[in-house]
Amino acid sequence: MTDTDSPAPVEKVQKRIVSLDQFRGYTIAGMFLVNYMGFFVVCPVVLKHHNTYCSYADTIMPHFLFAVGFAFRLTFGRRVKSEGAFSAYMRVVRRLLGLVLVSLIIYRVSPIAKTWSELQSIGVWDTIAGPLKRNWFQTLMHIAVTSLWILPVIRSRASVRIAYMIFSAAAHVVLSYYFYFTWVNSPPNGIDGGPLGFLTWTIPAIIGTLACDWVVEAKDLPRVKPILIWSTILMLLGWGISCGTRFYDVPVAEQSNPAYQNQKLAAHPVIPDAAQFKAKQGKPFNAYLAEPPFVKPPEQQQRQWNYWMMSQRAGTLAYLVFTAGLSLFVYLLFHLACDRGSFQLPLFRTLGTNALVAYILHDLVMESVKPFATKDSPEWYAWGSFVLFFWITWLIVRHLEKNKIHLRL
Repeated sequence: MTDTDSPAPVEKVQKRIVSLDQFRGYTIAGMFLVNYMGFFVVCPVVLKHHNTYCSYADTIMPHFLFAVGFAFRLTFGRRVKSEGAFSAYMRVVRRLLGLVLVSLIIYRVSPIAKTWSELQSIGVWDTIAGPLKRNWFQTLMHIAVTSLWILPVIRSRASVRIAYMIFSAAAHVVLSYYFYFTWVNSPPNGIDGGPLGFLTWTIPAIIGTLACDWVVEAKDLPRVKPILIWSTILMLLGWGISCGTRFYDVPVAEQSNPAYQNQKLAAHPVIPDAAQFKAKQGKPFNAYLAEPPFVKPPEQQQRQWNYWMMSQRAGTLAYLVFTAGLSLFVYLLFHLACDRGSFQLPLFRTLGTNALVAYILHDLVMESVKPFATKDSPEWYAWGSFVLFFWITWLIVRHLEKNKIHLRL
């Protein structure tokens, strides 16, 4: 990964980077697919979100954060040069706080109480605790909070950003040890890492800033080999970290024990106790290896939930390191196809250049189409309704594109 002392290395590129728009458009299209089809029984397992391993559905949100980091690094340097540092920082803070407000509006909350007296009896904290944990902290809120979190280092050299990323990840591990992993996995369960998820969502965002340096600072075309090597290292590192989950395998003799069957979460989810370490002694090497990403682990009674599994709900370290590497690799494919070749899919361009509109609209269109389907709909009906949903959403976004209407925050 590159290390540079230039605070704003991106000013010299003025035109849009096609690969970034196409990558973002692909991510939006993937979001449409998993968010809509995940409702149906006939949906393939790989397209559903899971809490114990990484599926295709779980790769979409890290792509968003990667693209956010890339674009943030790209545009902020230009803004500092044209407006001055203070004005640029104040502008981006206002915009991100605006995105927080948009998130609070979009991610609606069910009525907290039926009467005023009931609402008063609940109290302020109990009123907001549920929405704070589950409703509000979804994709847009995480983008806003993570961007605010990395703002102090967005113009720093690569080594500073990497150190900040490692510090954020370490803070997430420590907080998960003390309370956070158990809390976010307790009813009402958190979503997308919960309110402290920004600490690990920082990983794909910072990797996105490094990818921006790699693409923009190259005197000609950037070298492919280093980015391919780093993406592979990150994916392997993420999988390696996930191998810690094997310390939480339930011994065969205990799998029928009600104490294990009724306790989904491990008692010590971050650091295994002495008995768990001892149980692994003398085991063959493969007993320490976790299932690779996209492969479902054993059922609950065979392994208790722990911090080292890949979990989007908990925003675990293994999950975000692996998917950051995967985002880097997928972006590299788009770079090769678009920046070096002539590939450009109009669908991805439409969605990628107006991503915020597409995100907001897709939920509204889903709410209009899904009432006419049921979870047990036959396969032909489920996929047919998906095509209708996708077409309507694309049609509106395409109309806005034709009229040069774009929503950006």
